[in-house]
Amino acid sequence: MAVRPERGPERVPVRTIAATIGMVLATALALLLLWEMRRILTWIVVAAFLAVILGPLTSLVERRLHLRRSLAAVLVFLLGFLALAGIFTAFVRPLAVEGPQFIDQVPDLISQARQGKGPVGHLVKRYKLDAYVERNQGKLREFGSRLTQPAVGVIRSIFSTAVALVTILVLTFLMVLQGPSLVAAWLASLPERRREHVRQVANDCSKAVVGYMTGNLLISVIAGVATYVVLWVLGVPYKGVVALWVGFADLIPLVGATLGAVVAVLVAALHGWVAALVVVVFFILYQQAENHLLQPVIMSRTVALSALTVLVSVLVGVELFGFLGALLAIPVAGVISVIARDLWDGYRSRLKAEPTVGQDQVPVARADPD
Repeated sequence: MAVRPERGPERVPVRTIAATIGMVLATALALLLLWEMRRILTWIVVAAFLAVILGPLTSLVERRLHLRRSLAAVLVFLLGFLALAGIFTAFVRPLAVEGPQFIDQVPDLISQARQGKGPVGHLVKRYKLDAYVERNQGKLREFGSRLTQPAVGVIRSIFSTAVALVTILVLTFLMVLQGPSLVAAWLASLPERRREHVRQVANDCSKAVVGYMTGNLLISVIAGVATYVVLWVLGVPYKGVVALWVGFADLIPLVGATLGAVVAVLVAALHGWVAALVVVVFFILYQQAENHLLQPVIMSRTVALSALTVLVSVLVGVELFGFLGALLAIPVAGVISVIARDLWDGYRSRLKAEPTVGQDQVPVARADPD
Protein backbone atom coordinates (compact mmCIF):
# COMPACT_ATOMS: atom_id res chain seq x y z
CA MET A 1 0.00 0.00 0.00
CA ALA A 2 1.54 3.24 -1.16
CA VAL A 3 2.04 5.96 1.40
CA ARG A 4 0.70 9.35 0.33
CA PRO A 5 3.34 12.01 0.76
CA GLU A 6 2.60 14.76 3.26
CA ARG A 7 1.45 18.01 1.73
CA GLY A 8 3.14 21.22 2.80
CA PRO A 9 1.30 24.36 3.78
CA GLU A 10 -0.73 25.83 0.96
CA ARG A 11 0.62 29.01 -0.50
CA VAL A 12 -1.62 32.04 -0.52
CA PRO A 13 -2.17 33.22 -4.08
CA VAL A 14 -0.46 36.46 -5.03
CA ARG A 15 -3.79 37.80 -6.25
CA THR A 16 -5.32 37.36 -2.79
CA ILE A 17 -2.38 39.13 -1.12
CA ALA A 18 -2.59 42.00 -3.60
CA ALA A 19 -6.35 42.31 -3.09
CA THR A 20 -5.93 42.40 0.69
CA ILE A 21 -3.23 45.08 0.51
CA GLY A 22 -5.40 47.07 -1.89
CA MET A 23 -8.39 46.90 0.44
CA VAL A 24 -6.27 48.07 3.40
CA LEU A 25 -4.85 50.96 1.40
CA ALA A 26 -8.29 51.91 0.08
CA THR A 27 -9.71 51.90 3.62
CA ALA A 28 -6.85 54.06 4.89
CA LEU A 29 -7.32 56.47 1.99
CA ALA A 30 -11.06 56.67 2.64
CA LEU A 31 -10.48 57.41 6.34
CA LEU A 32 -7.92 60.07 5.41
CA LEU A 33 -10.38 61.71 3.01
CA LEU A 34 -13.12 61.67 5.66
CA TRP A 35 -10.76 63.29 8.14
CA GLU A 36 -9.77 65.99 5.67
CA MET A 37 -13.43 66.65 4.86
CA ARG A 38 -14.59 66.59 8.48
CA ARG A 39 -15.67 70.24 8.40
CA ILE A 40 -17.79 69.75 5.28
CA LEU A 41 -19.23 66.54 6.71
CA THR A 42 -20.15 68.44 9.87
CA TRP A 43 -22.01 71.00 7.78
CA ILE A 44 -23.85 68.22 5.95
CA VAL A 45 -24.87 66.56 9.23
CA VAL A 46 -26.16 69.85 10.67
CA ALA A 47 -28.04 70.59 7.44
CA ALA A 48 -29.54 67.09 7.50
CA PHE A 49 -30.85 67.58 11.04
CA LEU A 50 -32.33 70.95 10.13
CA ALA A 51 -33.90 69.40 7.04
CA VAL A 52 -35.42 66.63 9.15
CA ILE A 53 -36.97 69.29 11.41
CA LEU A 54 -38.18 71.61 8.62
CA GLY A 55 -39.23 68.85 6.21
CA PRO A 56 -42.52 67.90 7.93
CA LEU A 57 -43.44 71.58 8.34
CA THR A 58 -42.79 72.17 4.64
CA SER A 59 -44.93 69.16 3.72
CA LEU A 60 -47.72 70.48 5.95
CA VAL A 61 -47.62 73.91 4.28
CA GLU A 62 -47.52 72.23 0.89
CA ARG A 63 -50.67 70.21 1.63
CA ARG A 64 -52.68 72.86 3.46
CA LEU A 65 -51.97 75.79 1.12
CA HIS A 66 -51.78 73.66 -2.05
CA LEU A 67 -48.43 75.12 -3.01
CA ARG A 68 -45.55 73.71 -4.94
CA ARG A 69 -42.76 72.20 -2.89
CA SER A 70 -40.36 75.01 -3.77
CA LEU A 71 -42.81 77.76 -2.76
CA ALA A 72 -43.66 75.96 0.47
CA ALA A 73 -39.96 75.63 1.31
CA VAL A 74 -39.37 79.33 0.61
CA LEU A 75 -42.30 80.27 2.84
CA VAL A 76 -41.06 78.07 5.70
CA PHE A 77 -37.55 79.51 5.42
CA LEU A 78 -38.91 83.06 5.43
CA LEU A 79 -40.85 82.29 8.59
CA GLY A 80 -37.70 80.80 10.07
CA PHE A 81 -35.69 83.92 9.21
CA LEU A 82 -38.36 86.10 10.80
CA ALA A 83 -38.25 83.96 13.95
CA LEU A 84 -34.45 84.21 14.09
CA ALA A 85 -34.64 87.97 13.51
CA GLY A 86 -37.10 88.23 16.38
CA ILE A 87 -34.82 86.23 18.68
CA PHE A 88 -31.80 88.30 17.62
CA THR A 89 -33.73 91.52 18.23
CA ALA A 90 -34.88 90.28 21.62
CA PHE A 91 -31.27 89.55 22.52
CA VAL A 92 -29.72 92.73 21.11
CA ARG A 93 -32.34 95.14 22.45
CA PRO A 94 -31.62 94.40 26.13
CA LEU A 95 -27.92 94.69 25.36
CA ALA A 96 -28.45 98.05 23.71
CA VAL A 97 -30.65 99.33 26.55
CA GLU A 98 -29.01 97.76 29.60
CA GLY A 99 -25.43 97.68 28.32
CA PRO A 100 -24.86 101.44 28.57
CA GLN A 101 -26.49 101.39 32.00
CA PHE A 102 -24.00 98.80 33.16
CA ILE A 103 -21.11 100.78 31.67
CA ASP A 104 -22.30 103.87 33.55
CA GLN A 105 -22.36 101.88 36.78
CA VAL A 106 -18.87 100.43 36.35
CA PRO A 107 -17.06 103.42 37.97
CA ASP A 108 -19.37 103.25 41.00
CA LEU A 109 -18.84 99.49 41.29
CA ILE A 110 -15.07 99.94 41.10
CA SER A 111 -15.18 102.71 43.68
CA GLN A 112 -17.32 100.59 46.02
CA ALA A 113 -15.02 97.63 45.49
CA ARG A 114 -11.98 99.68 46.44
CA GLN A 115 -13.75 100.94 49.57
CA GLY A 116 -14.88 97.45 50.52
CA LYS A 117 -18.57 98.30 50.06
CA GLY A 118 -21.27 96.38 48.28
CA PRO A 119 -21.23 92.65 47.43
CA VAL A 120 -18.20 93.00 45.17
CA GLY A 121 -16.38 95.14 47.72
CA HIS A 122 -16.86 92.52 50.42
CA LEU A 123 -15.29 89.89 48.16
CA VAL A 124 -12.40 92.21 47.29
CA LYS A 125 -11.80 93.03 50.93
CA ARG A 126 -12.14 89.46 52.17
CA TYR A 127 -9.84 87.86 49.60
CA LYS A 128 -7.56 90.92 49.18
CA LEU A 129 -8.09 91.07 45.44
CA ASP A 130 -7.09 94.73 45.26
CA ALA A 131 -3.61 93.89 46.56
CA TYR A 132 -3.34 91.09 44.00
CA VAL A 133 -4.28 93.48 41.19
CA GLU A 134 -1.70 96.05 42.34
CA ARG A 135 1.03 93.42 42.49
CA ASN A 136 0.23 92.01 39.06
CA GLN A 137 -0.64 95.14 37.08
CA GLY A 138 2.17 94.50 34.59
CA LYS A 139 1.05 90.93 33.92
CA LEU A 140 -2.59 92.00 33.56
CA ARG A 141 -1.65 94.71 31.04
CA GLU A 142 0.43 92.21 29.09
CA PHE A 143 -2.44 89.75 29.09
CA GLY A 144 -4.82 92.47 27.87
CA SER A 145 -2.44 93.43 25.05
CA ARG A 146 -2.24 89.80 23.98
CA LEU A 147 -6.00 89.64 23.74
CA THR A 148 -6.03 92.55 21.29
CA GLN A 149 -3.27 91.22 19.06
CA PRO A 150 -4.94 88.32 17.18
CA ALA A 151 -7.32 90.64 15.30
CA VAL A 152 -6.63 88.85 12.01
CA GLY A 153 -7.56 85.53 13.60
CA VAL A 154 -10.83 86.96 14.88
CA ILE A 155 -11.73 88.35 11.45
CA ARG A 156 -10.87 85.04 9.85
CA SER A 157 -13.02 83.20 12.39
CA ILE A 158 -15.97 85.52 11.73
CA PHE A 159 -15.59 85.03 7.97
CA SER A 160 -15.39 81.24 8.35
CA THR A 161 -18.49 81.23 10.55
CA ALA A 162 -20.42 83.29 8.01
CA VAL A 163 -19.39 80.94 5.19
CA ALA A 164 -20.42 77.93 7.28
CA LEU A 165 -23.84 79.42 8.09
CA VAL A 166 -24.56 80.30 4.45
CA THR A 167 -23.45 76.85 3.28
CA ILE A 168 -25.57 75.09 5.91
CA LEU A 169 -28.62 77.17 4.95
CA VAL A 170 -28.19 76.36 1.25
CA LEU A 171 -27.70 72.66 1.98
CA THR A 172 -30.73 72.63 4.25
CA PHE A 173 -32.91 74.31 1.63
CA LEU A 174 -31.85 71.84 -1.05
CA MET A 175 -32.41 68.88 1.28
CA VAL A 176 -35.87 70.13 2.23
CA LEU A 177 -36.70 70.77 -1.43
CA GLN A 178 -35.43 67.47 -2.82
CA GLY A 179 -35.81 65.31 0.29
CA PRO A 180 -39.08 63.53 -0.65
CA SER A 181 -37.86 62.66 -4.16
CA LEU A 182 -34.53 61.37 -2.83
CA VAL A 183 -36.27 59.27 -0.17
CA ALA A 184 -38.72 57.90 -2.75
CA ALA A 185 -35.88 56.97 -5.11
CA TRP A 186 -34.00 55.28 -2.26
CA LEU A 187 -37.07 53.30 -1.20
CA ALA A 188 -37.74 52.30 -4.80
CA SER A 189 -34.29 50.68 -4.94
CA LEU A 190 -35.19 48.39 -2.02
CA PRO A 191 -37.07 45.10 -2.33
CA GLU A 192 -40.83 45.68 -2.28
CA ARG A 193 -41.33 43.56 0.83
CA ARG A 194 -38.98 45.81 2.84
CA ARG A 195 -40.10 49.25 1.64
CA GLU A 196 -42.93 49.79 4.10
CA HIS A 197 -40.85 48.58 7.02
CA VAL A 198 -37.93 50.87 6.14
CA ARG A 199 -40.34 53.78 5.69
CA GLN A 200 -41.75 53.20 9.18
CA VAL A 201 -38.27 53.09 10.73
CA ALA A 202 -37.31 56.31 8.92
CA ASN A 203 -40.49 57.98 10.20
CA ASP A 204 -39.65 56.88 13.76
CA CYS A 205 -36.16 58.37 13.42
CA SER A 206 -37.61 61.62 12.11
CA LYS A 207 -40.11 61.78 14.97
CA ALA A 208 -37.33 61.20 17.48
CA VAL A 209 -35.26 64.10 16.11
CA VAL A 210 -38.17 66.52 15.67
CA GLY A 211 -39.69 65.61 19.02
CA TYR A 212 -36.46 66.10 20.92
CA MET A 213 -35.55 69.37 19.21
CA THR A 214 -39.04 70.84 19.64
CA GLY A 215 -39.32 69.68 23.24
CA ASN A 216 -35.87 70.94 24.15
CA LEU A 217 -36.63 74.34 22.59
CA LEU A 218 -39.90 74.59 24.52
CA ILE A 219 -38.17 73.73 27.80
CA SER A 220 -35.53 76.38 27.11
CA VAL A 221 -38.23 78.99 26.51
CA ILE A 222 -39.88 78.07 29.81
CA ALA A 223 -36.53 78.35 31.61
CA GLY A 224 -35.86 81.78 30.14
CA VAL A 225 -39.33 83.12 30.91
CA ALA A 226 -39.24 81.78 34.49
CA THR A 227 -35.80 83.34 35.04
CA TYR A 228 -37.01 86.70 33.72
CA VAL A 229 -40.02 86.68 36.04
CA VAL A 230 -37.89 85.88 39.11
CA LEU A 231 -35.30 88.54 38.31
CA TRP A 232 -38.06 91.07 37.58
CA VAL A 233 -39.73 90.41 40.93
CA LEU A 234 -36.39 90.79 42.73
CA GLY A 235 -35.58 93.98 40.83
CA VAL A 236 -32.31 92.57 39.47
CA PRO A 237 -30.94 94.59 36.51
CA TYR A 238 -30.09 93.13 33.11
CA LYS A 239 -32.87 90.60 33.51
CA GLY A 240 -33.54 90.44 29.76
CA VAL A 241 -30.00 89.50 28.81
CA VAL A 242 -29.68 87.03 31.67
CA ALA A 243 -32.99 85.36 30.83
CA LEU A 244 -31.98 84.98 27.18
CA TRP A 245 -28.65 83.50 28.24
CA VAL A 246 -30.39 81.01 30.55
CA GLY A 247 -32.75 79.94 27.76
CA PHE A 248 -29.88 79.54 25.30
CA ALA A 249 -27.68 77.67 27.76
CA ASP A 250 -30.54 75.33 28.69
CA LEU A 251 -30.35 73.90 25.16
CA ILE A 252 -27.07 72.23 26.16
CA PRO A 253 -27.77 68.83 27.76
CA LEU A 254 -26.72 68.10 31.34
CA VAL A 255 -24.60 71.21 32.02
CA GLY A 256 -26.64 73.90 30.26
CA ALA A 257 -28.89 74.74 33.19
CA THR A 258 -25.87 75.02 35.50
CA LEU A 259 -24.10 77.41 33.11
CA GLY A 260 -27.17 79.60 32.94
CA ALA A 261 -27.64 79.53 36.70
CA VAL A 262 -24.04 80.61 37.39
CA VAL A 263 -24.41 83.79 35.31
CA ALA A 264 -27.81 84.57 36.82
CA VAL A 265 -26.50 84.15 40.37
CA LEU A 266 -23.46 86.35 39.69
CA VAL A 267 -25.62 89.14 38.26
CA ALA A 268 -28.04 88.83 41.18
CA ALA A 269 -25.08 89.03 43.58
CA LEU A 270 -24.25 92.47 42.17
CA HIS A 271 -27.73 93.52 43.26
CA GLY A 272 -27.51 91.93 46.71
CA TRP A 273 -26.80 88.73 48.57
CA VAL A 274 -30.48 88.19 49.33
CA ALA A 275 -31.32 88.28 45.63
CA ALA A 276 -28.46 85.88 44.89
CA LEU A 277 -29.71 83.46 47.54
CA VAL A 278 -33.26 83.61 46.16
CA VAL A 279 -31.97 82.95 42.63
CA VAL A 280 -29.95 79.96 43.88
CA VAL A 281 -33.04 78.50 45.56
CA PHE A 282 -35.11 79.18 42.44
CA PHE A 283 -32.70 77.32 40.15
CA ILE A 284 -32.49 74.36 42.52
CA LEU A 285 -36.29 74.07 42.59
CA TYR A 286 -36.63 74.71 38.87
CA GLN A 287 -34.04 72.08 38.02
CA GLN A 288 -35.98 69.51 40.01
CA ALA A 289 -39.23 70.53 38.29
CA GLU A 290 -37.59 70.39 34.86
CA ASN A 291 -36.06 66.96 35.45
CA HIS A 292 -39.12 65.34 37.04
CA LEU A 293 -42.05 67.22 35.47
CA LEU A 294 -41.26 69.14 32.28
CA GLN A 295 -38.98 66.65 30.58
CA PRO A 296 -41.18 63.55 31.23
CA VAL A 297 -44.28 65.40 30.00
CA ILE A 298 -42.81 67.26 27.03
CA MET A 299 -40.44 64.48 25.96
CA SER A 300 -43.04 61.73 26.38
CA ARG A 301 -43.27 61.21 22.60
CA THR A 302 -39.55 61.04 21.96
CA VAL A 303 -37.26 58.05 22.22
CA ALA A 304 -36.66 57.15 25.85
CA LEU A 305 -32.96 57.08 26.66
CA SER A 306 -31.37 56.08 29.94
CA ALA A 307 -29.34 58.58 31.94
CA LEU A 308 -26.17 56.61 31.22
CA THR A 309 -26.85 56.69 27.46
CA VAL A 310 -27.46 60.44 27.58
CA LEU A 311 -24.25 61.07 29.53
CA VAL A 312 -22.09 58.88 27.29
CA SER A 313 -23.56 60.33 24.08
CA VAL A 314 -23.02 63.91 25.27
CA LEU A 315 -19.43 63.20 26.34
CA VAL A 316 -18.65 61.56 22.99
CA GLY A 317 -20.33 64.42 21.11
CA VAL A 318 -18.39 67.08 23.02
CA GLU A 319 -15.10 65.26 22.50
CA LEU A 320 -15.65 64.86 18.76
CA PHE A 321 -17.46 68.06 17.74
CA GLY A 322 -17.41 70.39 20.75
CA PHE A 323 -20.50 72.53 21.38
CA LEU A 324 -22.21 71.29 18.22
CA GLY A 325 -21.69 67.71 19.33
CA ALA A 326 -23.31 68.48 22.69
CA LEU A 327 -26.42 69.80 20.93
CA LEU A 328 -26.72 66.90 18.47
CA ALA A 329 -25.57 64.06 20.71
CA ILE A 330 -28.96 63.10 22.15
CA PRO A 331 -30.97 63.17 18.87
CA VAL A 332 -28.21 61.12 17.21
CA ALA A 333 -28.38 58.67 20.10
CA GLY A 334 -32.15 58.57 19.67
CA VAL A 335 -31.84 57.70 15.98
CA ILE A 336 -29.27 55.00 16.74
CA SER A 337 -31.56 53.65 19.45
CA VAL A 338 -34.49 53.42 17.01
CA ILE A 339 -32.41 51.59 14.40
CA ALA A 340 -30.79 49.28 16.96
CA ARG A 341 -34.15 48.42 18.50
CA ASP A 342 -35.60 47.63 15.07
CA LEU A 343 -32.64 45.38 14.20
CA TRP A 344 -32.93 43.58 17.52
CA ASP A 345 -36.69 43.09 17.13
CA GLY A 346 -36.13 41.77 13.62
CA TYR A 347 -33.47 39.37 14.86
CA ARG A 348 -35.67 38.03 17.64
CA SER A 349 -38.65 37.52 15.33
CA ARG A 350 -36.59 35.96 12.52
CA LEU A 351 -37.97 32.62 11.42
CA LYS A 352 -35.74 29.57 11.65
CA ALA A 353 -34.47 27.88 8.53
CA GLU A 354 -36.38 24.75 9.63
CA PRO A 355 -39.18 24.69 12.24
CA THR A 356 -38.51 22.74 15.45
CA VAL A 357 -40.69 21.10 18.07
CA GLY A 358 -40.28 20.41 21.78
CA GLN A 359 -37.90 21.84 24.34
CA ASP A 360 -35.01 20.06 22.64
CA GLN A 361 -35.84 21.96 19.41
CA VAL A 362 -35.89 18.84 17.27
CA PRO A 363 -36.36 19.62 13.54
CA VAL A 364 -39.81 18.74 12.25
CA ALA A 365 -38.37 16.50 9.54
CA ARG A 366 -36.71 14.27 12.17
CA ALA A 367 -39.46 14.46 14.80
CA ASP A 368 -41.36 11.31 15.77
CA PRO A 369 -44.84 11.45 14.19
CA ASP A 370 -46.28 9.81 17.32
